[in-house]
Amino acid sequence: MLRTRRDKTTKRQPLDRERIVREAIALADSDGINAVSMRPLGQRLGVEAMSLYNHVASKDELFCAMVDVIIADIVLAKPGGTWRESMRCRAISMRKVFARHPWALGLLESRKSMGPASLLYCDTVLGVLRQGGFTTLKAMRAFSLLDSYAYGYAIQEKNLPSSSPTVTSQATEEFLEQLPREAYPHLAETADAVLKSGLDYAQEYEIGLDLLLEALESWREGSRAPRIGTRSRRRPGA
Repeated sequence: MLRTRRDKTTKRQPLDRERIVREAIALADSDGINAVSMRPLGQRLGVEAMSLYNHVASKDELFCAMVDVIIADIVLAKPGGTWRESMRCRAISMRKVFARHPWALGLLESRKSMGPASLLYCDTVLGVLRQGGFTTLKAMRAFSLLDSYAYGYAIQEKNLPSSSPTVTSQATEEFLEQLPREAYPHLAETADAVLKSGLDYAQEYEIGLDLLLEALESWREGSRAPRIGTRSRRRPGA
């Protein structure tokens, strides 16, 4: 009876662009974006750093690809939902994705090109808003406003002790202990309110989001953009 000889050679997982990008994301998540370079990435993958250039032409291209993968994780629209439900779902998903990958925030604005996932993301969001009754320019402005809110909030969460209401309360107590209340009465009053409320950044995010969506709903139904101050000059329907 013939016996099959067992091949003792270890089969290495093929190296491809997707694997490189995923490993780079894992490295950024664990050690920060500054740790991502070809040499440590090659070591993690078990290959020479130069081998990576067969799949990504440069570090900038790698960073763009990493951002594209992160963007693809954002839930773009709620199936069967209204524009408002879809934008709410998307914004909440954005916050969760950026919380998992806070380093991605800095790359979003510095990247030199947009990948297919990013292009699809923009096209889909604009499409949801257009189908929801926004004019082309209103859709663009609504998109920009909601993303600015989500990005700004994510940066704030990244830099503040916001991982839980308990952590926020402890940090606020320490802040108040060092704050001259007489010199900064309104700041002290706000900090006291934060302590009493047990502020939760996730809930606060959704409160602000709903305020924006309510304002956008009213604006969508009107014929003009809201006037801000006395210098605002908008054309009808813009």
